[in-house]
Amino acid sequence: MKSDPGYFGPESMMWKVNKEITVLFGGARALLMHAAHPLIAAGARQTSFYQRDPWKRLIRTLSLQNSLTFGTKKEADESANRINKLHEVIKGKDEVSGGIYDALDHEQLLWVHACLQISSIYFFELTVKKLTHEEKNQYHLENMKAAEMCLIDTNIMPKTHNGLKEWVIEKSRQSDYLMRTDVAEDVKNIIGGGPVPGHIKPIWPFIAFTAFNTLPKEFKVIYGIKDSKFKNLIL
Repeated sequence: MKSDPGYFGPESMMWKVNKEITVLFGGARALLMHAAHPLIAAGARQTSFYQRDPWKRLIRTLSLQNSLTFGTKKEADESANRINKLHEVIKGKDEVSGGIYDALDHEQLLWVHACLQISSIYFFELTVKKLTHEEKNQYHLENMKAAEMCLIDTNIMPKTHNGLKEWVIEKSRQSDYLMRTDVAEDVKNIIGGGPVPGHIKPIWPFIAFTAFNTLPKEFKVIYGIKDSKFKNLIL
């Protein structure tokens, strides 16, 4: 055990949930949810992550989550500072939706954070065990610390895990909040059948299937996914 267990420690819900392989499942699902947001997609288009290295965004997201969760305080701070510095230059006018994208915009940051959190909890419950409301809210409150480190204004963040889910649902139902762009199409193709790193290739078809088929209906419409046996499951 490290002398510095970081900001959370082995008794935290962050350690309990984020240590599971299901985080990879949640990351793939969250990536699809991120790409369905045209302003998040615009930021990805600027950096060309999906075209140059289709796995870079997913790996970077999960690596950041791991560093913030399991790293020492110094390692967590350094990881947060690196991503915050990168986000400073990701901004501009989206050529598709006409909106302004900014990787430091509080709502856009919250969207990325929320989709990853609800997907991580979703797959933990689907594959490991059900969590109580208290456990999910503990994870949410702990994860607010990670959000704060990545410059998210926690004053605008719902105060419970269910509140965060409802926020995503409400936003996704707003007119033109989600959009099928070239980036969304790229991500769909990457998750669905793009080149997969060798060490996860054997399990990737199952990860991809569950990532697509557990999406909320608003996202399924964007990606052209038909209802499946998962149709009655929610966020």
